[in-house]
Amino acid sequence: MLRTIASAQRSAIRSFATFSSPESVLPKKYGGRYTVTLIPGDGAGKEITDSVKTIFKSQNIPIDWEVVDVSGVAGDSGKHHGVDEAVESLKRNKVGLKGILYTPSDKSGKSLNVALRKELDIYASLVLIKNIPGVKGVYEGIDFALVRENTEGEYSGLEHQSYPGVVESMKVITRFKSERIAKFAFDFAQKNNRKLVTAIHKANIMKLGDGLFRQTVKDVAQDYSGIAVNDLIVDNASMQAVAKPQQFDVLVTPNLYGSILSNIGAALIGGPGLVPGANFGREYAVFEPGCRHVGLDIEGRNTANPTAMILSAAMMLRHLGLNTEADKIAQATYDVIADGKVRTKDIGGNSSTTEFTEAIINKLD
Repeated sequence: MLRTIASAQRSAIRSFATFSSPESVLPKKYGGRYTVTLIPGDGAGKEITDSVKTIFKSQNIPIDWEVVDVSGVAGDSGKHHGVDEAVESLKRNKVGLKGILYTPSDKSGKSLNVALRKELDIYASLVLIKNIPGVKGVYEGIDFALVRENTEGEYSGLEHQSYPGVVESMKVITRFKSERIAKFAFDFAQKNNRKLVTAIHKANIMKLGDGLFRQTVKDVAQDYSGIAVNDLIVDNASMQAVAKPQQFDVLVTPNLYGSILSNIGAALIGGPGLVPGANFGREYAVFEPGCRHVGLDIEGRNTANPTAMILSAAMMLRHLGLNTEADKIAQATYDVIADGKVRTKDIGGNSSTTEFTEAIINKLD
């Protein structure tokens, strides 16, 4: 069973090379080493990225980290300016591993996560929602991919106060960006033997904006024979995800709806600490946990589950062409979870982040 899961994970990751060929665009050092931008992020980010660094070091993975310290935590003004540095680092290295950056809820706080994606046009988010053997989810047989448009829609942050007490928030949907995210979703489905792409929308109310998104997905579907297409209103999709998630294969969504459904998906399989993810543009790829929880409440406690970050890092290795290393690390992670002897608190154990990391290294050794 474990090898079946690992095989599915490898199959899902394999399509990533379509969007960025390591041989043609990724800077490589002498001796076959890669430099990767590392943004630890806020909350538990440093602990779970340290887990990846420790595992990579133990296995002599040919990665050199260029660490960029960025934070969205209020009052940490010395780090807020790190976004420009992070952008320049990613422009040099093309590939990054990233923790989640905190977005303050006050009106002056900007999302640094959104800023990075928009600045580099990292337009496609890919999140893999799949049961992991050894973790009891709400249901068995869950296996779907969530493809989310990253750069427009409600998350663009286009809002202003036109009159005291009157705020206008703009939702912009374009055919160009709807088409490229739809093509990403269908390419992923085609290369991974997925048979159904479902467009998520609210076109019954937002007839022009979401109507354009829905119709564009259906138009793109005409170029992909053998892959069915349908659509669901987002509130119905949320209910269906809770009631019968096994029906889903590939979901393609505007920005906000993807955020909602990724959280639902994480809850179904056991929590945000288990969901890997990646973000792609034409030139850049940034890998981060698929369910974007910061973990401020557990910062510094050494209790965070690093699984999502480790599996995201394995996805990154495959993107770089380091397939064997990616497979070994992913398999060792699955094996530790399946054994059940070393578990973090979120999946029913009391092991620390460090102990979980050491258990994976022991499996690898």
